[in-house]
Amino acid sequence: MSFTDTIKRSLGFEETESKDSNGGEGFNLNEFINSFIKSSNSDEQNVQDASESGTAQNQVQVPIYDDYDYVIVPEQPFYEIVLIRPKTLDDINYMVDQIIEEKNPIIVDLSFLEKESPANFKLAGDKIKLLRANYDAQALLLARSEEKNLIIISPKKVKLVNKG
Repeated sequence: MSFTDTIKRSLGFEETESKDSNGGEGFNLNEFINSFIKSSNSDEQNVQDASESGTAQNQVQVPIYDDYDYVIVPEQPFYEIVLIRPKTLDDINYMVDQIIEEKNPIIVDLSFLEKESPANFKLAGDKIKLLRANYDAQALLLARSEEKNLIIISPKKVKLVNKG
C-alpha cells in the first residue's frame, strides 16, 4: 500500500474519486499530493541551484525521498493501566511483573491486604520499595481512607507528576 493510498484511506476517500452531483470532478487527492511533491521538488531544486551558483546565504539540505511508504512505530504503542486489588502473593507478583516486564503503570488498592493479611501487606510495601530502588519506578499515593488505599506505580519511562 502506498503513502497516498494510506492517506486516502485515513481521510475516508475511496481508491477511485467520485463525481460531484453536478457532474464535475470532486476533490482529487492524487492531484493535491502530486502538486505538493512537485512544489517540494522545485523548492529543493532552487536550493540546489542557488548553492551551486554560490548565491545561497544559508545552505539548506532538503532530503530527497523516492519512496513515500513510511511507518513510524512508537517504542510501546499504548500503555495499559491496570487497576488491581491484590489478595494473594500471586497478585503481588503480577503487580511487579506489570512494572518490570510489561512496563505498564498500575493502580493498586492495598486496603484488602491491609485488613486481611498484614504479612502480605508488608511484603507488598517491600516490593514497592524495591521497585523504586532497583528499577527507578515511581509511586504516588492517590487516596487513603478506611475503604481505600490507592497507589499508582509506574515504570521509569512513564513520568508521574504530582501537581496537587
